[in-house]
Amino acid sequence: MHIPDNYLSPSTCAVMGAVMVPIWAVSVRKVKKEISKVKVPLLGVGASFSFLMMMFNVPVPGGTTAHAVGGTLIAVLLGPFAACISVTVALLIQALLFGDGGILSFGANCFNMAFVLPFLGYFIYKFIKDRVNSEKGEYLALIIGSYIGINFAAFCAAVEFGIQPLLFKNAAGQPLYSPYPLSVSIPAMTLPHLLVAGVVEAVFTVAIFSFIKKVSPGTIYEGAKKKTKAIYGLIVALICLTPIGLLAAGTAWGEWGADEISSVETGGNALGFVPAGMKNGFNFSALMSDYGIKGLPDAAGYILSAIAGVVILLIVFKIIGSLKKNKAGNISG
Repeated sequence: MHIPDNYLSPSTCAVMGAVMVPIWAVSVRKVKKEISKVKVPLLGVGASFSFLMMMFNVPVPGGTTAHAVGGTLIAVLLGPFAACISVTVALLIQALLFGDGGILSFGANCFNMAFVLPFLGYFIYKFIKDRVNSEKGEYLALIIGSYIGINFAAFCAAVEFGIQPLLFKNAAGQPLYSPYPLSVSIPAMTLPHLLVAGVVEAVFTVAIFSFIKKVSPGTIYEGAKKKTKAIYGLIVALICLTPIGLLAAGTAWGEWGADEISSVETGGNALGFVPAGMKNGFNFSALMSDYGIKGLPDAAGYILSAIAGVVILLIVFKIIGSLKKNKAGNISG
């Protein structure tokens, strides 16, 4: 679901970035008001969970891959505005350090994964939980909220891909950016998420929520005991397991490079050309591209990338917390 650079036109990227600016502004204000200084580092924990979940690629129908995001999980633990900030920072680290998601398309990726997913997932969760007042109702709300959240985010990405050939063509009528119309992009993005990625998102969400509820209920419920050591232990365990994501062969749909898109087959036919906007577009070389380190086995590079990403995220939010004035705040849940 990470849209690379040059799949969306610069004007589309500008619009999506402009849409996110007020969302980020409101989210920052809400976090400043609602999250106390001592709880700000928990945003780093949430961002770490999201970052790691996105490294666990799973095979999906069509020979491509997909992944969970964890947006609803963070929204339930910390509130949707905090989730927006956490996922945004995770996506920023992915784009800058690992080349996962574009620089120009950062606003679009944040709209899908840091706004649509956590807010929709959270409000569906709250709607169901408030009407089915039981533990089973809470878990049912988690499952449905996280499943719908990621699927609607995938639909939004599909629309962003699909409108490109309608709006941006060269004189010969060839698409300048994403070459796949809505009739291709929507089923290609939504079906794998409906069948596989949505299920994975729900499983991760319920499993991590259940673990945190058991070992550190104070992270979820006010007044209960909070133990963060076990949560950090879970993060370490997930880091060690990240190489499992390497087992899924293939590239996520819509994330092919300019050097391979011409040979990608759709409906049995290869595209046969490289859109001009991709060929001559913006190019950024990340330091640890594709979560790899030159000279190291893929699994070792993956683990070191996971460690680097998590450490950066925890430090960033630790610094933010140290700069914040100490106010009383609440964690949503």
